[in-house]
Formats: sequence, structure tokens, C-alpha cells
Amino acid sequence: KNMFLYFILCANQYNRKFNRGSIVNVRPGEGSCVTIPCSFDVEDQYNVNLDNTCKALWRDYYKGPVVFDSSNPQQKGQLIGDLTKKDCTTTLNDMQPQNNKVHNFKLECDNDLKYFFDGVKISVKDDPPRPTLTPPTLKVKEGTSVSLNCSAPAPCLSLPPNLTWSPGLGEGQETLQENQDKTKVKISVLNFNASHLHHGQEISCTAVYRKQDGSTESSVNTSLTADITYSPKGTTVQGDTNGTLTCSTNANPAVKNYTWYRADGGQDTFMGTGRVLTVKASNVSGPFFCKAENELGSGRSNNKHIDVQRMYTS
Repeated sequence: KNMFLYFILCANQYNRKFNRGSIVNVRPGEGSCVTIPCSFDVEDQYNVNLDNTCKALWRDYYKGPVVFDSSNPQQKGQLIGDLTKKDCTTTLNDMQPQNNKVHNFKLECDNDLKYFFDGVKISVKDDPPRPTLTPPTLKVKEGTSVSLNCSAPAPCLSLPPNLTWSPGLGEGQETLQENQDKTKVKISVLNFNASHLHHGQEISCTAVYRKQDGSTESSVNTSLTADITYSPKGTTVQGDTNGTLTCSTNANPAVKNYTWYRADGGQDTFMGTGRVLTVKASNVSGPFFCKAENELGSGRSNNKHIDVQRMYTS
């Protein structure tokens, strides 16, 4: 079952020693880990007591069993921060549904400095959040340099999510960044030049989270549909033995004008407008071509030779 951990670092309004209070969303599941960003402060007279004898304790509530003791390597977790620098950031391993409770942090030194701080509420919920795409929509002109950002929470520093893009428009450049609340986020940046071939494609970013035993916990994705504007492409002429010619093209936005010409040697003779042209027998004396135009440009077909018996393209 996919699990989601939601925890709150609470700061008691009467206790200014604990200087970090924030709401953090994380998504490690059952059997995974969570890194709790944590910092604290002490009154000035106790700064001298912050030394290498200090240890971090995390308890279930104030008087519950010890969940983690930084002085005991057998405990399930790791102190990431440096207590002498007032950094109590901790990773707790193998999170289970029974961890759905408040965990209190205690600073304990082999001197006069021993203090309980308000705690962390951990809630276990289903499913991680979908990655965030920036920008959330994509509408650009062909040839534009596009940069898409995909971000996903990294609740456990040792197991950040894997981010992948589809379709294969290039390699994403990945970084691990820090939010204002000190939680981490995995970011992948995809750069490519917009082409008319990308128009209508669904571009997707997938985040895969793994448990500590290596198994996949969950996979979630977010996608957008590319809207690429471009001038007419692949303009062609089709005709029948009745002398009816049809101009076809691929364009975004749609074609505004179709114009027909007869190629008379080095001179092009205007024949009409509209997507369909009907040629009279008296006019069948040379090849025809069409031009399709939208607000971004135009596309020209090859010449089309016709007569009432047969038609061929040059």
C-alpha cells in the first residue's frame, strides 16, 4: 500500500527555544524513510553547553518510548544535523503505520543542558502527490527554446524520487534543492526546441518512489499537451478527372487563405482562392499549385499537371 507521511513541526507559543515551526508534506510509504528538517535555539547562557556530549532523542509524545537515540547506532535512523550548530535534522527509517503520532525532540547533553521541544506530528495517508510541472501549460511558436521543470518532494534524503520524461525529447538535468521550510525537492529540467512534430503530444513527467528494501513504492505522473503554433507544412494538391483540385496542408493556427496559381513558364498566373479549385478544360494548359497561408507564414505545394484523362505530379 502506498503511504504518505504528513508532519507538522510545532512551536509552542510560550517556548521560543524551538525556532522552527512549519508544515511539511512528504511521501515516503510504509517501509520507507523520512528526513525531518529540524533546528532549535537555546538561551544564551546555555550555548557553552552545546558540545560533543549532546545527543538527539525522538520520543512518542513526551513520555513515550524512544524512537531514535543518536548515541545508539542500533536505533532506526540517523542524525543528519550537527547539534553543536543547533541543527537537529534527523532521518527516521522503516516508517510504519504505527508511527502515525506526535514525535517529540529532546536535546540531552552531559551537563546542565537537557530540554524537551515541541514535536512533530506524523500522519500516514495514501498516495504521494503528483509532480509539479512548470509552466503547467505549453503554447509556443515553432523554433522556440522550451524549458520545462518537473519537481517532486524528496521526503527521504537517501531515497529521492527518480524523475523521467516522456516522450524522449532529451535528457532531463536533475538537481536536489531545498525549500524555505528546509525540506528537499527533486527537480528535473527538460530543454528542447519546439517543433511542429511536438504539437498535440502529451509530455509527461513521472516520479518513482522506492522503499528502503529497493522495491517500488509508487509511481505518479503529471502531463501537459503541447500546443505548438507553426506555418503550413506539407502542402499538397490532389485532383480528379473532372478537373477538381483540393489543397491540403497541416498548420496551427488554421489556414486563413488558400490561393491557386497556374505555372506558365517563369510566370505564375492567379487562378482563384479557396481550398478547392475547379479547372475548366480551356484552362488545362499547364501545371497548377496552391499556397496556404496562416498568420505565421505560408506553404507552397508542388506543381500538379492535369487533363481530363490523366493527372501526374512533378
